[in-house]
Amino acid sequence: MIEVTRVDYIRVPVDDIEAAKHFYGEVLGLPRNEHLDLEDWVEYEASNLTLAVMTPHTHDYEFAPLPSSTIALGVPDVAEAKTQLEAAGLEVGELWDSGVCNGVGVDDPAGNRILLHHRYQPYES
Repeated sequence: MIEVTRVDYIRVPVDDIEAAKHFYGEVLGLPRNEHLDLEDWVEYEASNLTLAVMTPHTHDYEFAPLPSSTIALGVPDVAEAKTQLEAAGLEVGELWDSGVCNGVGVDDPAGNRILLHHRYQPYES
């Protein structure tokens, strides 16, 4: 059996790396991995996961956005995050609540649907 210790990164395909840098670095405020200085691959740290924002055409495949809400970023307050994104001029989906968690979706500049999520009910033991 293979021992998997963690998910190292998720590739996030983008068609405009500068717009992606603005979205992930400035709008979402994710810290950038400063050990990499590549024009076509930028890594942002989302607590326990690295988002590798990259241009597919420079890595031998065609651009296509990720399936909707492939990435769910945990936030302490979804409503506040929604307000901040709207203040930054982004179109944000409706806030939903499942009874154990809530969330809202927003598209990055390349059309990747990012889910901002908060679980407020503890898991049952």
